Amino acid sequence: MLFLVGLGLWDEKDISIKGYDIVLNADEVYIEFYTSKLLGTSLEKLKKFFKKDVKVLKREDLEERCYEIINKAKIKNIVVLTPGDPVIATTHLSLKLEAKKSGVDTKIIHSAGITNAIYSLTGLHVYKFGKSATISYPYKNIISRVPIETIKKNREINAHTILYLDLHPKPMTIKEGITLLEKVDDDNILENCYGVGIARAGSDKPVVKCDKIKKLKNYDFGPPLHCLVVLAPRLHFFEFEYLKTFASAPDELESFVD
Repeated sequence: MLFLVGLGLWDEKDISIKGYDIVLNADEVYIEFYTSKLLGTSLEKLKKFFKKDVKVLKREDLEERCYEIINKAKIKNIVVLTPGDPVIATTHLSLKLEAKKSGVDTKIIHSAGITNAIYSLTGLHVYKFGKSATISYPYKNIISRVPIETIKKNREINAHTILYLDLHPKPMTIKEGITLLEKVDDDNILENCYGVGIARAGSDKPVVKCDKIKKLKNYDFGPPLHCLVVLAPRLHFFEFEYLKTFASAPDELESFVD
């Protein structure tokens, strides 16, 4: 059987008891750090915690050569560990789908992921989020316009926008992400936008700061992982109160409350 086990947000102790037991009884254990990272631990700590060898998978191992893992799962119990919650990334969905086509049963062990952490750390209402996007590093000197277009469309329906930040070749910071957005913001959408920056969700001391996007660019969030939420044009009064209390939102944000 193939087990897809979520590790949670920060370190090796975030795994569920169910997931831990499955790892202990597995024949082989793998982990991937392509779709996300676990900055509160290390590969050596994970090996020591599980008392097992944990092999690191590359992106091509999960995509072009996924049949190698699937074939092993026909005769062994194979675990693939993922930071956050498994099968959120399309890479893991594809692996589950290919396993099904090959007659291999899969079992998913969920854990905390960045999306639900964003909801709880910001206090923003789940039903007020629109489509999300990823701010990626320029490819061949071309900056993707998808994030800024996503923000624009979400604001038209009074929805918040989650912006994930690229991890490769290194985890992007909020400052780097906003700088890239500004370069493609031809309509000056960001000028009057408020946002929430989040750093190191899942750690003992996450940083959550609400302010105008332009000001967040210069706020010291500390080391990654970072993510960014661009707020809808109008807020519920509870959202404002939460951001004021837990994210030091400026008083002027209250004027955008319905």
